[in-house]
Amino acid sequence: MKPAPPQFPAGPFTPPVDVSGEARRAWIDDIAKLPEQLRKAVDGLSEIQLDTKYRNWTIRQIVHHVADSHVNCYVRFKLALTEVHPTIKPYDESLWSALPESRTGNIGPSLQMIDGLHARWKQLLSGMTDADFDRTFFHPESQETVSLKSAIPYYAWHGKHHTGQILWLRDSC
Repeated sequence: MKPAPPQFPAGPFTPPVDVSGEARRAWIDDIAKLPEQLRKAVDGLSEIQLDTKYRNWTIRQIVHHVADSHVNCYVRFKLALTEVHPTIKPYDESLWSALPESRTGNIGPSLQMIDGLHARWKQLLSGMTDADFDRTFFHPESQETVSLKSAIPYYAWHGKHHTGQILWLRDSC
């Protein structure tokens, strides 16, 4: 009998104490590397394997979720950089992942989206100043003010988290 998939195969997210300089450059590098890492994780998987569940979502849904989630984050960064403390639009990731294109759609377009998005995101992040990273947005669901300097380590982790889920399934099947 296979062991149950771990909740956090890449470890749980722990908000870092240091969010400047060297640490920030490492997170930007993680964001830049995610497309290649994700492609390697899904390379050669059959349609049946793509439809294998990791806890609640299939590998296919995970790939589509990463594209959806990261495009939303990129837009949040752009809003925070161009508006004063904007209120962002939340979305229900579970409902998005239940849509037909997420459940059955080809992962190729999402991988292409992640390629381009992460290239753009790296350019954006690499040109930001310390003051830019201090900018914030308001998340109406959590009622929290989120700084860009706290969002970047989370999304660097988020990519590793979902890639880790896929790799765990590959290794256990």
